[in-house]
Amino acid sequence: MFNALVLEESAGVVTHAVRSVDDAALPAGDVTVAVEYTTVNYKDGLVMGGAGGLVKRYPHVPGIDFCGTVIESQHAKYRPGERVILTGWRVGETQWGGYAARARVNGDWLVPLPSALSARQAMAIGTAGFTAMLAVMALEDHGLTPPGGEVLVTGAAGGVGSVATALLAALGYHVTASTGRADAHEYLKTLGASQVIDRTLFADPARKPLEGERWAGCIDSVGGNTFARVLAQLKYGGSIAAVGLAGGSKVDTTVIPFLLRGVNVLGIDSVMCPMPRRLSAWRRLCADLPLAKLEQFTLDATFADLPQLAADIVRGQVRGRVAVRVSHPI
Repeated sequence: MFNALVLEESAGVVTHAVRSVDDAALPAGDVTVAVEYTTVNYKDGLVMGGAGGLVKRYPHVPGIDFCGTVIESQHAKYRPGERVILTGWRVGETQWGGYAARARVNGDWLVPLPSALSARQAMAIGTAGFTAMLAVMALEDHGLTPPGGEVLVTGAAGGVGSVATALLAALGYHVTASTGRADAHEYLKTLGASQVIDRTLFADPARKPLEGERWAGCIDSVGGNTFARVLAQLKYGGSIAAVGLAGGSKVDTTVIPFLLRGVNVLGIDSVMCPMPRRLSAWRRLCADLPLAKLEQFTLDATFADLPQLAADIVRGQVRGRVAVRVSHPI
Protein backbone atom coordinates (compact mmCIF):
# COMPACT_ATOMS: atom_id res chain seq x y z
CA MET A 1 0.00 0.00 0.00
CA PHE A 2 1.11 3.58 -0.66
CA ASN A 3 -0.32 7.09 -0.35
CA ALA A 4 -1.58 8.91 -3.42
CA LEU A 5 -3.50 12.09 -4.18
CA VAL A 6 -6.60 10.67 -5.85
CA LEU A 7 -9.07 12.65 -7.94
CA GLU A 8 -12.75 11.67 -8.18
CA GLU A 9 -15.42 13.15 -10.45
CA SER A 10 -19.16 13.39 -9.80
CA ALA A 11 -21.65 15.44 -11.81
CA GLY A 12 -18.82 17.39 -13.39
CA VAL A 13 -17.19 18.31 -10.09
CA VAL A 14 -13.67 17.03 -9.41
CA THR A 15 -12.62 16.43 -5.81
CA HIS A 16 -9.35 15.22 -4.33
CA ALA A 17 -8.16 13.34 -1.27
CA VAL A 18 -5.03 11.56 -0.10
CA ARG A 19 -5.76 7.85 0.02
CA SER A 20 -3.99 4.59 0.70
CA VAL A 21 -3.79 2.70 -2.60
CA ASP A 22 -2.85 -0.91 -3.32
CA ASP A 23 0.01 -1.64 -5.72
CA ALA A 24 -2.43 -3.72 -7.78
CA ALA A 25 -4.25 -0.51 -8.76
CA LEU A 26 -1.21 0.90 -10.55
CA PRO A 27 -1.46 1.05 -14.36
CA ALA A 28 0.29 -1.37 -16.68
CA GLY A 29 4.01 -0.80 -17.16
CA ASP A 30 7.35 -2.52 -16.91
CA VAL A 31 9.03 -0.21 -14.38
CA THR A 32 7.78 0.69 -10.89
CA VAL A 33 9.32 3.74 -9.24
CA ALA A 34 9.37 4.94 -5.64
CA VAL A 35 8.67 8.62 -6.17
CA GLU A 36 10.89 11.01 -4.23
CA TYR A 37 10.00 14.37 -5.76
CA THR A 38 7.37 15.81 -8.05
CA THR A 39 6.44 19.34 -9.05
CA VAL A 40 3.57 21.56 -10.19
CA ASN A 41 3.08 22.65 -13.79
CA TYR A 42 0.26 24.62 -15.40
CA LYS A 43 -1.15 21.38 -16.83
CA ASP A 44 -1.19 19.86 -13.33
CA GLY A 45 -3.34 22.77 -12.23
CA LEU A 46 -5.77 22.13 -15.08
CA VAL A 47 -5.96 18.42 -14.25
CA MET A 48 -6.52 19.06 -10.56
CA GLY A 49 -9.36 21.45 -11.38
CA GLY A 50 -10.94 19.15 -13.95
CA ALA A 51 -10.35 21.69 -16.72
CA GLY A 52 -9.53 21.07 -20.35
CA GLY A 53 -10.94 17.55 -20.55
CA LEU A 54 -7.44 16.17 -20.02
CA VAL A 55 -8.53 13.29 -17.79
CA LYS A 56 -10.95 10.80 -19.31
CA ARG A 57 -11.28 8.25 -16.50
CA TYR A 58 -11.64 8.56 -12.73
CA PRO A 59 -10.43 7.79 -10.11
CA HIS A 60 -7.19 9.36 -11.26
CA VAL A 61 -3.76 10.19 -9.82
CA PRO A 62 -2.36 13.40 -11.35
CA GLY A 63 1.24 14.59 -11.65
CA ILE A 64 2.89 14.87 -15.07
CA ASP A 65 6.43 14.77 -13.64
CA PHE A 66 8.25 12.66 -11.09
CA CYS A 67 11.73 11.62 -10.07
CA GLY A 68 12.64 8.63 -7.96
CA THR A 69 14.22 5.20 -7.60
CA VAL A 70 13.36 2.05 -9.54
CA ILE A 71 12.04 -0.65 -7.21
CA GLU A 72 10.79 -3.19 -9.79
CA SER A 73 11.70 -3.56 -13.46
CA GLN A 74 11.13 -5.87 -16.38
CA HIS A 75 12.75 -3.35 -18.72
CA ALA A 76 16.19 -4.18 -20.14
CA LYS A 77 17.55 -0.69 -19.51
CA TYR A 78 16.65 -0.25 -15.84
CA ARG A 79 17.44 -2.14 -12.66
CA PRO A 80 16.22 -1.67 -9.07
CA GLY A 81 18.15 1.07 -7.33
CA GLU A 82 18.62 3.24 -10.43
CA ARG A 83 17.25 6.77 -10.28
CA VAL A 84 15.06 8.06 -13.07
CA ILE A 85 13.06 11.06 -14.34
CA LEU A 86 9.66 11.02 -15.98
CA THR A 87 8.23 14.01 -17.86
CA GLY A 88 5.49 13.90 -20.45
CA TRP A 89 4.09 10.95 -22.42
CA ARG A 90 0.65 12.00 -21.08
CA VAL A 91 1.42 10.47 -17.71
CA GLY A 92 -0.74 12.29 -15.17
CA GLU A 93 -3.37 12.75 -17.88
CA THR A 94 -4.31 9.48 -19.59
CA GLN A 95 -2.69 7.31 -16.93
CA TRP A 96 -1.78 7.70 -13.28
CA GLY A 97 1.08 10.05 -12.55
CA GLY A 98 3.54 11.22 -9.94
CA TYR A 99 1.36 12.58 -7.13
CA ALA A 100 1.87 9.32 -5.29
CA ALA A 101 4.57 7.45 -3.41
CA ARG A 102 4.72 4.95 -6.28
CA ALA A 103 4.29 5.13 -10.04
CA ARG A 104 4.35 2.48 -12.75
CA VAL A 105 5.16 3.39 -16.36
CA ASN A 106 6.62 2.18 -19.62
CA GLY A 107 10.40 2.14 -19.16
CA ASP A 108 10.86 3.62 -22.65
CA TRP A 109 9.51 6.88 -21.26
CA LEU A 110 12.11 7.24 -18.53
CA VAL A 111 15.33 9.26 -18.54
CA PRO A 112 18.21 8.35 -16.22
CA LEU A 113 18.71 11.00 -13.56
CA PRO A 114 21.92 12.82 -14.58
CA SER A 115 24.69 12.54 -12.00
CA ALA A 116 24.94 16.34 -11.93
CA LEU A 117 21.40 16.68 -10.55
CA SER A 118 19.62 15.65 -7.39
CA ALA A 119 16.02 14.43 -7.54
CA ARG A 120 14.95 17.77 -6.09
CA GLN A 121 16.84 19.74 -8.75
CA ALA A 122 15.41 17.55 -11.51
CA MET A 123 11.89 18.38 -10.38
CA ALA A 124 12.74 22.03 -9.85
CA ILE A 125 13.45 21.88 -13.59
CA GLY A 126 10.57 19.54 -14.45
CA THR A 127 8.46 19.84 -17.57
CA ALA A 128 8.60 23.64 -17.46
CA GLY A 129 12.39 23.77 -17.48
CA PHE A 130 12.65 20.93 -19.97
CA THR A 131 10.28 22.84 -22.27
CA ALA A 132 12.35 26.01 -21.90
CA MET A 133 15.48 24.09 -22.94
CA LEU A 134 13.72 22.62 -25.97
CA ALA A 135 12.68 26.14 -26.96
CA VAL A 136 16.23 27.47 -26.68
CA MET A 137 17.53 24.55 -28.75
CA ALA A 138 14.90 25.12 -31.45
CA LEU A 139 15.75 28.83 -31.67
CA GLU A 140 19.43 27.97 -31.97
CA ASP A 141 18.64 25.40 -34.66
CA HIS A 142 17.02 28.23 -36.64
CA GLY A 143 20.02 30.51 -36.43
CA LEU A 144 19.66 32.41 -33.17
CA THR A 145 22.99 33.52 -31.68
CA PRO A 146 23.78 36.06 -28.94
CA PRO A 147 25.01 38.74 -31.39
CA GLY A 148 21.70 38.55 -33.28
CA GLY A 149 19.83 40.89 -30.98
CA GLU A 150 17.22 40.94 -28.23
CA VAL A 151 15.40 37.78 -27.23
CA LEU A 152 11.97 38.21 -25.66
CA VAL A 153 10.57 35.89 -22.99
CA THR A 154 6.85 36.33 -22.35
CA GLY A 155 5.18 35.16 -19.15
CA ALA A 156 8.68 35.42 -17.80
CA ALA A 157 7.88 35.06 -14.08
CA GLY A 158 6.29 31.64 -14.58
CA GLY A 159 8.05 28.30 -14.60
CA VAL A 160 8.98 28.13 -18.28
CA GLY A 161 9.78 31.84 -18.36
CA SER A 162 12.01 31.76 -15.30
CA VAL A 163 14.11 28.89 -16.61
CA ALA A 164 14.19 30.40 -20.12
CA THR A 165 15.39 33.75 -18.77
CA ALA A 166 18.13 32.16 -16.69
CA LEU A 167 19.23 29.87 -19.54
CA LEU A 168 19.36 32.56 -22.21
CA ALA A 169 21.22 34.98 -19.95
CA ALA A 170 23.77 32.31 -19.03
CA LEU A 171 24.31 31.64 -22.74
CA GLY A 172 25.10 35.30 -23.35
CA TYR A 173 21.85 36.53 -24.85
CA HIS A 174 20.35 39.97 -24.29
CA VAL A 175 17.08 38.95 -22.62
CA THR A 176 13.99 41.14 -22.38
CA ALA A 177 11.44 39.68 -19.99
CA SER A 178 7.73 40.47 -20.26
CA THR A 179 5.48 40.07 -17.24
CA GLY A 180 2.29 41.40 -15.75
CA ARG A 181 3.61 41.13 -12.21
CA ALA A 182 4.95 44.43 -10.95
CA ASP A 183 6.67 42.71 -8.03
CA ALA A 184 8.64 40.40 -10.36
CA HIS A 185 10.83 42.99 -12.10
CA GLU A 186 13.78 42.77 -9.73
CA TYR A 187 13.40 38.99 -9.54
CA LEU A 188 13.72 38.70 -13.33
CA LYS A 189 16.73 40.98 -13.39
CA THR A 190 18.46 38.74 -10.85
CA LEU A 191 17.87 35.83 -13.24
CA GLY A 192 19.70 37.73 -15.95
CA ALA A 193 17.07 39.80 -17.77
CA SER A 194 18.64 42.94 -19.22
CA GLN A 195 15.25 44.63 -19.35
CA VAL A 196 11.78 43.95 -17.98
CA ILE A 197 8.69 45.25 -19.78
CA ASP A 198 5.00 45.13 -18.96
CA ARG A 199 2.83 42.62 -20.78
CA THR A 200 0.31 45.37 -21.58
CA LEU A 201 2.63 46.46 -24.39
CA PHE A 202 1.26 43.45 -26.30
CA ALA A 203 -2.34 43.77 -25.15
CA ASP A 204 -3.81 45.73 -28.07
CA PRO A 205 -4.30 44.13 -31.48
CA ALA A 206 -1.71 45.08 -34.08
CA ARG A 207 -2.81 47.96 -36.28
CA LYS A 208 -0.86 46.61 -39.24
CA PRO A 209 0.60 43.24 -40.29
CA LEU A 210 4.19 44.36 -39.75
CA GLU A 211 5.53 46.50 -36.93
CA GLY A 212 9.04 47.72 -36.26
CA GLU A 213 11.64 44.93 -36.21
CA ARG A 214 12.86 44.35 -32.68
CA TRP A 215 13.12 40.73 -31.56
CA ALA A 216 15.72 38.29 -32.88
CA GLY A 217 13.78 35.53 -31.14
CA CYS A 218 11.08 34.88 -28.59
CA ILE A 219 10.00 32.15 -26.17
CA ASP A 220 6.26 32.68 -25.78
CA SER A 221 4.18 31.01 -23.10
CA VAL A 222 1.22 33.36 -23.47
CA GLY A 223 -0.22 32.85 -26.95
CA GLY A 224 -3.25 34.85 -28.03
CA ASN A 225 -2.75 38.49 -28.90
CA THR A 226 0.73 38.54 -27.39
CA PHE A 227 1.84 35.93 -29.91
CA ALA A 228 0.38 37.93 -32.80
CA ARG A 229 2.04 41.17 -31.75
CA VAL A 230 5.43 39.55 -31.25
CA LEU A 231 5.15 37.86 -34.64
CA ALA A 232 4.70 41.26 -36.27
CA GLN A 233 7.79 42.60 -34.43
CA LEU A 234 10.26 39.80 -35.22
CA LYS A 235 13.41 40.78 -37.06
CA TYR A 236 14.04 39.41 -40.53
CA GLY A 237 14.54 35.63 -40.23
CA GLY A 238 13.65 35.67 -36.54
CA SER A 239 11.77 32.90 -34.76
CA ILE A 240 9.16 32.58 -32.05
CA ALA A 241 9.05 29.36 -30.03
CA ALA A 242 5.47 28.69 -28.96
CA VAL A 243 5.37 26.88 -25.60
CA GLY A 244 2.07 27.86 -23.98
CA LEU A 245 -1.33 29.49 -24.15
CA ALA A 246 -1.87 31.19 -20.80
CA GLY A 247 -3.33 34.19 -22.66
CA GLY A 248 -5.47 32.22 -25.11
CA SER A 249 -5.21 29.71 -27.93
CA LYS A 250 -6.60 31.81 -30.78
CA VAL A 251 -4.27 34.03 -32.83
CA ASP A 252 -5.43 36.79 -35.17
CA THR A 253 -2.62 37.46 -37.63
CA THR A 254 -1.65 37.31 -41.32
CA VAL A 255 0.88 35.44 -43.44
CA ILE A 256 2.71 38.69 -44.23
CA PRO A 257 5.45 38.31 -41.58
CA PHE A 258 6.31 34.92 -43.11
CA LEU A 259 6.31 36.22 -46.68
CA LEU A 260 8.11 39.53 -46.20
CA ARG A 261 10.38 38.82 -43.24
CA GLY A 262 10.90 35.07 -43.49
CA VAL A 263 10.07 34.54 -39.82
CA ASN A 264 9.53 31.14 -38.21
CA VAL A 265 6.99 29.77 -35.75
CA LEU A 266 8.51 26.86 -33.83
CA GLY A 267 6.08 24.57 -32.04
CA ILE A 268 7.57 23.13 -28.85
CA ASP A 269 6.11 19.85 -27.63
CA SER A 270 7.63 18.41 -24.50
CA VAL A 271 5.10 15.59 -24.09
CA MET A 272 5.94 13.29 -27.00
CA CYS A 273 9.45 14.63 -27.60
CA PRO A 274 11.60 11.83 -29.12
CA MET A 275 14.14 10.27 -26.79
CA PRO A 276 17.33 11.48 -28.57
CA ARG A 277 16.13 15.10 -28.37
CA ARG A 278 14.94 14.52 -24.80
CA LEU A 279 18.35 13.27 -23.68
CA SER A 280 20.08 16.16 -25.46
CA ALA A 281 17.89 18.65 -23.63
CA TRP A 282 18.73 17.15 -20.24
CA ARG A 283 22.44 17.23 -21.11
CA ARG A 284 22.12 20.87 -22.07
CA LEU A 285 20.26 21.68 -18.87
CA CYS A 286 23.08 20.15 -16.82
CA ALA A 287 25.65 22.15 -18.78
CA ASP A 288 23.90 25.49 -19.30
CA LEU A 289 21.43 26.14 -16.47
CA PRO A 290 23.14 27.78 -13.48
CA LEU A 291 22.09 25.71 -10.49
CA ALA A 292 22.46 28.72 -8.21
CA LYS A 293 19.81 30.51 -10.29
CA LEU A 294 17.63 27.40 -10.22
CA GLU A 295 17.83 27.43 -6.44
CA GLN A 296 16.91 31.10 -6.42
CA PHE A 297 13.54 30.57 -8.08
CA THR A 298 12.62 27.18 -6.54
CA LEU A 299 10.06 26.90 -3.75
CA ASP A 300 10.12 23.79 -1.56
CA ALA A 301 6.76 22.26 -0.79
CA THR A 302 5.22 19.14 0.70
CA PHE A 303 2.69 16.65 -0.60
CA ALA A 304 0.00 18.40 1.43
CA ASP A 305 0.63 21.67 -0.45
CA LEU A 306 -0.21 20.22 -3.87
CA PRO A 307 -3.94 21.12 -4.05
CA GLN A 308 -3.35 24.77 -3.17
CA LEU A 309 -0.34 25.05 -5.48
CA ALA A 310 -2.34 23.54 -8.34
CA ALA A 311 -5.07 26.14 -7.86
CA ASP A 312 -2.56 28.97 -7.55
CA ILE A 313 -0.62 28.11 -10.71
CA VAL A 314 -3.76 28.33 -12.87
CA ARG A 315 -4.38 31.80 -11.44
CA GLY A 316 -0.84 32.85 -12.26
CA GLN A 317 0.14 33.10 -8.60
CA VAL A 318 3.12 30.73 -8.59
CA ARG A 319 6.45 32.35 -9.39
CA GLY A 320 9.30 30.24 -10.70
CA ARG A 321 9.35 26.54 -9.91
CA VAL A 322 8.26 24.21 -7.10
CA ALA A 323 10.00 21.09 -5.80
CA VAL A 324 7.55 18.85 -3.92
CA ARG A 325 8.92 16.11 -1.69
CA VAL A 326 6.85 12.95 -1.83
CA SER A 327 9.02 10.46 0.06
CA HIS A 328 12.59 10.01 1.22
CA PRO A 329 15.12 8.32 -1.09
CA ILE A 330 15.37 4.54 -0.78
